[in-house]
Amino acid sequence: MKTRYREFFNRIETSRNLPSLPHILVKLIEACNSEPDTIKEISQIIDKDASLSARLLRLVNSAYYGLPNRVTGIDHALLLLGTNAVKNIAVSASVFQAFDQARDSSVFRLKLFWWHSLMCATLAKLIAEKISYPAPDEAFLSGLLHDIGKLVLLGNFPNEYAEILESHRGKPELFLAGETRLGATHCEVGAWMINRWNLQSFMADAVLYHHEPVYRILDALPLVKIVFVANALCSEAVQDADAGFKAAEEVFGFARSEVEEFISLAEEEVKQVAESLEIEVESPDAFTRLVSEKDADKRKDLVRAVRDISLLQATLQNLLEAHGEESILKVVKQGLQVLFDVRSVVFLLYDREKDVLVGKGGMGSAQDVLIKELVIPVEAKKCLVAKSLSQGTPLDSFGRVTKVDLSITDNQIIRLIGKDGMLCLPMVAHKQFIGVIVLGVDEPQVPNLYGEINLLTIFSNQVASAVDAENVRQTQARLIQSERLTASSDVARKVAHEVSNPLGIIKNYLKILGLKLAKDSPAQEEIRIINEEIDRVSVIVRELSDFSEPRVQQKELVDINTLISELIKIVRQSLLLRSGIKAHLNLEPSLPALMTNKNGLKQVFVNLIKNAVEAMPKGGNFHINTRCVPNGPSKKDAKEDQPYVEITISDDGPGIPDSIKSRLFEPFVSSKGEGHAGLGLSITYSIITELNGTMTCESDQATGTTFRIVLPTGKKQTY
Repeated sequence: MKTRYREFFNRIETSRNLPSLPHILVKLIEACNSEPDTIKEISQIIDKDASLSARLLRLVNSAYYGLPNRVTGIDHALLLLGTNAVKNIAVSASVFQAFDQARDSSVFRLKLFWWHSLMCATLAKLIAEKISYPAPDEAFLSGLLHDIGKLVLLGNFPNEYAEILESHRGKPELFLAGETRLGATHCEVGAWMINRWNLQSFMADAVLYHHEPVYRILDALPLVKIVFVANALCSEAVQDADAGFKAAEEVFGFARSEVEEFISLAEEEVKQVAESLEIEVESPDAFTRLVSEKDADKRKDLVRAVRDISLLQATLQNLLEAHGEESILKVVKQGLQVLFDVRSVVFLLYDREKDVLVGKGGMGSAQDVLIKELVIPVEAKKCLVAKSLSQGTPLDSFGRVTKVDLSITDNQIIRLIGKDGMLCLPMVAHKQFIGVIVLGVDEPQVPNLYGEINLLTIFSNQVASAVDAENVRQTQARLIQSERLTASSDVARKVAHEVSNPLGIIKNYLKILGLKLAKDSPAQEEIRIINEEIDRVSVIVRELSDFSEPRVQQKELVDINTLISELIKIVRQSLLLRSGIKAHLNLEPSLPALMTNKNGLKQVFVNLIKNAVEAMPKGGNFHINTRCVPNGPSKKDAKEDQPYVEITISDDGPGIPDSIKSRLFEPFVSSKGEGHAGLGLSITYSIITELNGTMTCESDQATGTTFRIVLPTGKKQTY
């Protein structure tokens, strides 16, 4: 039996009808699966295929943070793109080749095959997301390829396989038995093919076991379960519907209502893909439809649709993970580049209070400054951008949808983006205006974009939902912060009243202690520093009783070096030595004095020192450097007639977790025990901002954390 089995696959392998990967892609996958030092080898392989080279360069130039300079070398592209992306491109090519070799016959309906494969893939993705499987795209691709063995068998044994299809239609057990008599089931053939492609995934197992009895699936790995249930739910036999619901319940515990929702969503997604690209798919209830003469072109369109859906899913996943308006718009710009090859993008977001659209950039460089000056009233009916939002319809400046008479504002935007014209995509969520995405396009691009207008509309609707959700999150955050401040204010007034008395007593005892000591005693200096700190605490306590009101800063001439040295004296015994931390000071002697808020700066430095100590419970090194710099935070903001003071405070601790870096200076963000973040950093950032300075942070696990503070001296340069 094993010999016959082996001979069967040897026959397929030597056949000319095997839908295999092109030789160049086989070598490429092998290289990607080898050691990391094969980048040069991979580059040499790709250079031999012009089409693959172009696709890789397009991806790296469109998906990575809007790189200012275009990447033109394969070596550089590979370093940025990674070998996993290369393998995905290879798999996409294999899918195309498999579909491209199939042909319709009286017993094999290719359009029905497309419908079933795409339904299985979409259901697999939905199930993967429902159970939090970490790779839903892998589940989608597994579902798409689960029946690829049928194409192999049909291509190699057309007459014999046609007879099996005809005689055992709608009878899965007899159908598989007939395939076995032929040599192997389509499950075994599909798994064998995927193993030949060497994708290093459980995808082959998912294909191999998708017709196993349900009791054998119960202890399988997640991907096998996902594809099994997805295939059961999109069976072409109507009588198998109940079996599919039962399988979903046994394997994953899904209720019938959940499964019905999955099927409804999957049917809609398959329908949207087919309608948007004018692809004729054949569901079981439309099995008698005649074969179209355009099937060859439609086959290619489906492959492109699968590719677009995969890319769209990745972009939408990035949207879900993005935090903050700027991050969301960056993901949107990247998605437009990858999905639609559009590189000129301007965002206009709706301001509800003023009923206007406000420019948010997206072009990069100096153009963003001009884009931010765009303010367009929604009631400006002659403006194409405003009209698109009001009507909720994509509109273009070329008059493809309706005759247009461009306003001066429209022409200004077109000149700004440097293209022949523009396509406006309205963003509306829950019947509320969100904004408009303006795509800068050249005239030859317009037909292609309108060919994908349904996908563009889906994309813009998802973007609108993401921006709306972020707006709601920010509103809720402000409300929570306001409520917390109100509650804290009441507590603060009680604290201020109770603390002032013991502080006064401590000051009196310090004065008595000073009188008992000789005037030249070294302890007198330490008593003076303690008195200053008590005075600072008194000021802070007084401010607590009314911290919601704007504070009037008390400024004085401050020697930063002296201030830092005195603080280190205070914390050396109580914080640094006790924690095994060594303090290293590198203070520039000629540092100019600052006219600034001395107590505020003390609070800043104490907070940062405490954060560093908490980040290094087992000891470490702590550095404070000061220096005078000719320019401020950026050349744009620097005043030529004034120097700046730079203070850097760094440690060699474990760094700040990535999950809070983007919100490091927000109020009430805290992760004590993991790094530096907390309410203290929010206060510190506010104090530096009030002093017209800037504060930035760089942190990673390898080098620790460095806070950089830049403050203006308020003095003119001398030459």
